[in-house]
Amino acid sequence: MPEPTWTADDVKAFVAEHEIRFIRFWFTDILGQLKSFSINVAELDDAFEAGMGFDGSSITGFNAIEESDMIAMPDPSTFAVLPWRPEEQGWGGCSAT
Repeated sequence: MPEPTWTADDVKAFVAEHEIRFIRFWFTDILGQLKSFSINVAELDDAFEAGMGFDGSSITGFNAIEESDMIAMPDPSTFAVLPWRPEEQGWGGCSAT
């Protein structure tokens, strides 16, 4: 059976229902190294609407300090719940483009 395709609304509903508190954005740098940053659930609506800013100068191969402001756009179809403290809810993640 194929995996379900998540929409932004699906992700937000799931996060609320399961009391997930943090969302981690995962992406790779120009060398293919995995990078990530987290947002709290209160920022999720804004993230899906306009993306989340981050400092691209801190990522190898991205931008120089003068042009370092970057936006990560979450891809809701990649949402997955990450295991975290089995006795507590807490983390979900999306790939970012």
